[in-house]
Amino acid sequence: MRTFARKLLFVALLVVFAPSVLAQPAVDPSGHWEGSVQIPNMELKIEIDLTKDSQGKFAGTFGIPAQSVKGLPLSTVAVEGQSVRFEVKAGPESSTFVGALSADGKSIAGEASQGGHAAPFSLTRTGDAKIATVPKSAAIGKELEGTWNGTLEAGERKMRLVLKMANGTDGSATGTIVSLDGSGVEIPIAMKQKDSSLTIDVPTVGVSYVGVLNAAGTELVGTWTQRATPLPLTFRRAAAADVKK
Repeated sequence: MRTFARKLLFVALLVVFAPSVLAQPAVDPSGHWEGSVQIPNMELKIEIDLTKDSQGKFAGTFGIPAQSVKGLPLSTVAVEGQSVRFEVKAGPESSTFVGALSADGKSIAGEASQGGHAAPFSLTRTGDAKIATVPKSAAIGKELEGTWNGTLEAGERKMRLVLKMANGTDGSATGTIVSLDGSGVEIPIAMKQKDSSLTIDVPTVGVSYVGVLNAAGTELVGTWTQRATPLPLTFRRAAAADVKK
């Protein structure tokens, strides 16, 4: 009887521990992924790039080739076992993707959701991650360094933008632009100055901006062009109190 009991206990332990023992180890999802979201009446092609740093923290970028969007930073990336979750914020609402990584690590399938609506998505790993390097530009004049605020108006829609530019100690300049009413993520930009004229390129979203600094050095008046659509845009230097906020 005691022998039987010991055997029964051993079997019970196997039942308890089997799931963890037999569970497949997490597969690293780092890489370049291509696929689509099956939204009603159309298939939206997307691209995802995922990387992991030396501390095991994941980050990534998002792209929609048909809309000239590439390298848009993901708001969050979470990997737990075979589950991969990432979030894209490109407006008032976020798009959340939750998928399962296949055992061989070559595909991800799951569901994308936004504003109460959901759609299936699938991705296939096609190679290494293609994370663009941060653009570096030639040094700009001191009169352009700092924080600038502007509001882009397209019909009834308004989008607040914050532009930041600074010179580095290596003789180059770097800058970022963020949409307060969009992704809320600072996106690197490339800059080129010629006298009082400034050209900005935002390759992540296929945008260019050409503005002229006024004599007082307080405004950049110019044109924002996205997908061949030009819109007037004026950036105004932020007050010191606003920058601290």
